[in-house]
Amino acid sequence: MNLYWGIFLLTMLASWLVSALFERRMKQYSAIRTSMTGKEVAERMLRENGITDVQVVSTGGILTDHYNPMNKTVNLSADVYNGATLATMAVAAHECGHAVQHAVGYVPLRMRSALVPVVNFSARWVTWVILAGMLVLQQFPQLMLFGIGLFAMTTLFSFITLPVEINASARAINWLEESMLISREDLPKASAALRAAAYTYVVAALSSLATLLYYVAIYLGGSRR
Repeated sequence: MNLYWGIFLLTMLASWLVSALFERRMKQYSAIRTSMTGKEVAERMLRENGITDVQVVSTGGILTDHYNPMNKTVNLSADVYNGATLATMAVAAHECGHAVQHAVGYVPLRMRSALVPVVNFSARWVTWVILAGMLVLQQFPQLMLFGIGLFAMTTLFSFITLPVEINASARAINWLEESMLISREDLPKASAALRAAAYTYVVAALSSLATLLYYVAIYLGGSRR
């Protein structure tokens, strides 16, 4: 148990450090002006990749940028949609990287999309099932085991997300370099911003794994009594 808490504290610290790094880089690179807004960058990247059935739209909130494969929309937060900075350019290109993945049938993206209904169900019920499973662990261990199975789906989803996000960033950087929209001097900065964003997914996956192992340890300890 002490080992788990040690791992938990380490993942919390890593999460804080990574978030701070990401925010610092985004703030730093938001000060570098470019000639195109996020919307214009996204539309050009889609067009140059032969994608004509995806719409670029503005969405509310901060850091709410995402690609929706269900209705084929690249959703950019207002700051990214209207902004013309190195940071907004990198974010817009990254989200279009997901659209390119969808268009070419990138396998990890298809796997993640297939898991979405399962993960949504798990997220709704897993906390209650785990808590109930702990209460009746000695009498009905199968309930706790079912809860662990639900949580394992969310952990699997987190790890499948890693190659999806890393690949989308790689596609974004490659396209930005080929299109020559940013200078060679600024290209590593855009890459650094996206790499910092990817670190947040790594930490989330490791945190989910640590929690899953904790639940397994509780199950094994309780079922042996």
